Amino acid sequence: MTDIFAVGPPLAPDEAEPIEPSGAGGPVPPRSAAPVSVRFAPRSRRVHPVPILPPEPSLFPWLARRFSPGEATVWVGSALAVEPVLESLYVGSALARGRISLLEGANRFRPYRLGELGRAFGLDAGEPLHRIRLARAFTAYQTVALVEGWAREARRHSPTLLVGHDLPALFTADEVPEDERDALLRHIARTLRRLLDGLPTPLLLTLGPDGLGRFPGLMDEGPRWCDLVAFERGPRALRIRSVRDDARLALVPRAPGQRGIEEFGDPASEEVIAWDVRPRRTAKRSRSG
Repeated sequence: MTDIFAVGPPLAPDEAEPIEPSGAGGPVPPRSAAPVSVRFAPRSRRVHPVPILPPEPSLFPWLARRFSPGEATVWVGSALAVEPVLESLYVGSALARGRISLLEGANRFRPYRLGELGRAFGLDAGEPLHRIRLARAFTAYQTVALVEGWAREARRHSPTLLVGHDLPALFTADEVPEDERDALLRHIARTLRRLLDGLPTPLLLTLGPDGLGRFPGLMDEGPRWCDLVAFERGPRALRIRSVRDDARLALVPRAPGQRGIEEFGDPASEEVIAWDVRPRRTAKRSRSG
């Protein structure tokens, strides 16, 4: 089943802000491709003590269902596909009054963009930033050190969501020798597993389109997986697929005032919802006298 959400700000590639992809590699496998073989944790019945995302717009509940306390959710896709949704997730967390602990491995954090999104959702421009504790690595070895200290940081500040943004990026940029790179990334994977074994907090890891291949040890030595979510940006839509339950959605641009197909009869298996804009007024306010 595919849910189709109409978005306010257009997502067409020619109108999007340019973002350099994090690495080489082809697009996310098409829908007909066989599911990636990963070790998912059994369905958890644990509940989040604090909501990760608000109940609306409709994109947020779809994303929130892909997280579970003490388990990792992995987003895979090009930066152009993943990062606009990641920035929306940061703002959604602020709307839910959550707190994010972010380990930035790719040096692509854009505070001004978060301020713009925050205002679009009715927040003060600084609110999303106040609710993110950012640790930025500039070398591969700093990435290792930050991951090793993440458990202490999380216990001290009690975040509602941990985010590791493209942790393998600097291992390629720094030209770390292959054998050392493999050993260090496996060490990071094991450290993340220990982190979540002792912490009832969801973890989001974002990777490039070839991210699983760039992160040795993540699948076999890393934390329990809640879900793998694949992002693919096309000329008319941003398509997102949950590998665990094969749930799919498409984010498509909707021009101001455009009416959706859901207004005309049974939408069957597709749904069109304006997810990131405030509801339009349907009538003018009346004035007494």
